[in-house]
Amino acid sequence: MAVETDVLDELRRLRTRIPRLTGSLAATVDGLVLAHDVPDTEPEGLAALTAAALGVAYRMTDAAARGDFRELLVRGSGGYVATYAAGTTAVLTLLAEDRVNVGRLHLEGRRSGARIADLLATRVGPGTGRHADRPAPEEHLATVPPAGDRPIGTLPVRTPQRPTHQPRPQTGL
Repeated sequence: MAVETDVLDELRRLRTRIPRLTGSLAATVDGLVLAHDVPDTEPEGLAALTAAALGVAYRMTDAAARGDFRELLVRGSGGYVATYAAGTTAVLTLLAEDRVNVGRLHLEGRRSGARIADLLATRVGPGTGRHADRPAPEEHLATVPPAGDRPIGTLPVRTPQRPTHQPRPQTGL
């Protein structure tokens, strides 16, 4: 059984354990969909937005010296979007109605995130996955960093620089 099928089974079980859960998505920290159960929502777009929010959340926890990212909760007028770490390479995003039991959402989301992390750790690795029968080119192997070395949600940092020219003063305002 493929890891995607196992993750999808976990997402479907979540729906039975959390009343008022309207959707769930497992994705990589880079925004690629692993599995989804999100009717009426574009999963690729949600995964990309999750990756962007994850980057900001990771930097916020780092800047506030609050340790490693664990979860993110956003509340809108129509409900909640909750994102949980699923190991260092994946995240779980849950969509819920406004009247959801938030404590239950957190409890089950954390448990499912840990289960998904375990599924990915045991089933994904060298020699597994969709292209396991294809040998990787040696030059490619030298440039790929180990999966565990990249912190979750890291983004490049842009350093502000001085402008190369001086702005003209504006007159007549």
